[in-house]
Amino acid sequence: MSRAVMIQGAGSNVGKSLIVAGLARAALRRGLSVAPFKPQNMSNNAAVTVDGGEIGRAQALQARAAGLAPQTDMNPVLLKPETDTGAQIIVQGQRFATLKARDYGRQKAQLLPRVLESYRRLAAAHDLVLVEGAGSPAEINLRAGDIANMGFAEAAGMPVVLVGDIDRGGVIAQLVGTHAVLSAADRDLVKSFIINKFRGDVTLFDSGLTEIETRTGWSSLGVLPFFDAAWRLPAEDVMDLAAPRPGGTFKIAVPRLRRIANFDDLDPLSATPGVSVEIIEPGRPLPGDAALVLIPGSKSTISDLEHFRAQGWDIDLAAHVRRGGHVMGICGGFQMLGRRILDPHGIEGEVREAAGLGLLDVTTTLEPAKTLALTSATETATGHAVEGYEIHLGTSSGPDTDHAWLALADGRCEGASTADGRVRGTYLHGLFTSDAFRRAYLDRLGQTSEPMSYDTGIETTLDALADHIEGHIDVDALLATAR
Repeated sequence: MSRAVMIQGAGSNVGKSLIVAGLARAALRRGLSVAPFKPQNMSNNAAVTVDGGEIGRAQALQARAAGLAPQTDMNPVLLKPETDTGAQIIVQGQRFATLKARDYGRQKAQLLPRVLESYRRLAAAHDLVLVEGAGSPAEINLRAGDIANMGFAEAAGMPVVLVGDIDRGGVIAQLVGTHAVLSAADRDLVKSFIINKFRGDVTLFDSGLTEIETRTGWSSLGVLPFFDAAWRLPAEDVMDLAAPRPGGTFKIAVPRLRRIANFDDLDPLSATPGVSVEIIEPGRPLPGDAALVLIPGSKSTISDLEHFRAQGWDIDLAAHVRRGGHVMGICGGFQMLGRRILDPHGIEGEVREAAGLGLLDVTTTLEPAKTLALTSATETATGHAVEGYEIHLGTSSGPDTDHAWLALADGRCEGASTADGRVRGTYLHGLFTSDAFRRAYLDRLGQTSEPMSYDTGIETTLDALADHIEGHIDVDALLATAR
C-alpha cells in the first residue's frame, strides 16, 4: 500500500526541493519505489517529460534521484510567469490558460480534482510519494482554495513535515510563528520539523530545538547542515545559479533576462573545470574579456529583447563580435539574434513585430502551437551526438539556417550560424550535457579541459546529498510518519 508525506517550508527557498531529492535517493537505496510530487510549482525553468508535457525542473531532478523518468503527473500545475502580474498555466503538462494572478486565485480550487488525479496515479504505482509544498503555509491569506500546501495535504489526508531555514536567521520565529497562524486543523497535520542550512556547531542550537518543540508540540527530526555541493545540481531558481561557485579563467557571460527560462543549459558549463559562468545583472555591461556570450531562453522574447537593449547589451554584444568573440543563442536567445521577430497572433502582447539584434540572418514567427519534444541530434561538423529537448513557440528561417549545425534524429536540420561559425543559434536545450560535444565546443573556443562526465557528477552529488541527509536527520522517523 502506498504511503506519502508532504515537505512544506516555513518560507520560500528554505531547501524543500533538495531535501525531497535527497530523501528520494535515500528511499530508493532502501529498496522502495518512490516518486516525487509537487501539486503546484512556479518556474520558467521547465523540463520536458517522456509523456510529452512539461514540469518544473526541480521535479525532474527529484525524479532522477528516485530512478525515474520525469512525467507530467509529478507536477500537475506549473505556473510560468510572463509578466509581473500574470502567468501561463500548465496543467498536467499542457497549456491551460494565461491568467492574471487575481484570476488564477479565483480558479485554482477548480484544479484540485486534476491535482488529486495525478497524485493518485503516482500513489497507485509506487510505494512512497514524497510531496513538496510551495512557498509557505503561513501565507494564510492564500489558504482558501489552496492546492499547494495545507489545502492539498487536507484533501489527500497527508502528514506534513515543516522545514525552516536557519541561514536567514529567525528560524524559531519561522516555525513558532507558522504554528501560531495556522488553524487548529492545519496544525494537526504537521507532525515534525527540520532545521535546514545550519553553519557551525550544531549543538549550539539544542536549546532552540527544545523551544520549538515546547511551543508547537511538533517533534524535531534534526538539524541539517548547509550542503556545500548543492551548486553541482541543476538549479531551478536563477538566483541559485547566480550564487558564487568555483570558476576558472575561461569566462562565459550570460545576460540575466527578466523572463529567463530553461537556463539549465548553463549547469554543465558551470560544472566544467576552468570555466566561469558569470550571470550579468541588469545595469552591468557585458564583460569585455568573455570568450563566449550565451543568451539563454526567455518566456517573453520580445519584452526581454527590449530589456536587453535598455541595458546597452546590444552595443556590448556587437563590440564582442567585432573583437572576434563567440555568441550562442538558445531558444529565445536564438530568436533575439535574428533580424526580426514577428508575433502576428499577439501571443506575447501588443507588439506584433520587433527588430532583432541582427547577428543572424533569420526571421522568427511566433505561433500558438508549442513544440515540446525530447530530441536527439548530431553536430554535423564533428559527428558528436547530443541529447536535449525542445520547448518553444515559433519557427525561425532565413539564409543562416543554410548553415544549420545540428542534424536531428528525424532527419531535419536544426539551428543557424554565420558562415564563420562565431555566432550560432539553436532551439535545442540541454546540448551541453553531452560531454563530447561540450568539450569539443569549448576546445574550439580556446578552453582545453580534462574529460568530465556531467551525468556522473550529478549522480555522485545526489548520492552525497542522500548521505548528508541520512547523517543528520532521522530519515527512518520521517518515513514512519508517512501514511
